[in-house]
Amino acid sequence: MSHNAPLLIMCHGYGSDENDLFSFASELPEELFIISLKAPYAMQPYGNAWYAINFDAEKGKWSDDEQAMSSVNLIGEFIDYACNTYNVNADNITLLGFSQGTILSYAVAFNYPNKVNNVIALSGYVNEALLPENIDKSDVSHLNFFCSHGSVDQVIPVDWARQVPKILEKFEVKHVYSEYPVGHGVAPQNFYDLKSWLEKLI
Repeated sequence: MSHNAPLLIMCHGYGSDENDLFSFASELPEELFIISLKAPYAMQPYGNAWYAINFDAEKGKWSDDEQAMSSVNLIGEFIDYACNTYNVNADNITLLGFSQGTILSYAVAFNYPNKVNNVIALSGYVNEALLPENIDKSDVSHLNFFCSHGSVDQVIPVDWARQVPKILEKFEVKHVYSEYPVGHGVAPQNFYDLKSWLEKLI
């Protein structure tokens, strides 16, 4: 654990908890200071969510964007808390999200670009309702995104993820986008690729 370490904050998916992504931790570069967050909304009988998803037949999957935005702001505040509390480098911060945690990580990066450097966006998409109305390219030009998706994902359609590069290109943000022949999960090759991508940036 180095002095002034690069910070990695993990955001789990819907219905999971902070232990879910910790299986990654031991495999990641050891100089990282890793914090895994637990989403604020408890679910029954177990698990947590960053915001409610209503699986209503009429509306399809409807997301509570107000709750989502409140979680985005909570993560933004937590980044400040972590930088003030732990011996981490406030100029070297990576968010790693899975699924719902990825949707939030995109939103945190665009709403608080001064607090984030890199985003690892696994099996998610950009919910444009959570982005600021006006995004200045110069505010987000330092960001780096690693985006990946399973090509046979039955939870979040790969077509949604395929929109991401177009959105990032619009703001001239650096990114890589890859697909892997899996469902809603992270393939070993996907993990290997994100690790080598991250090693170059921290």
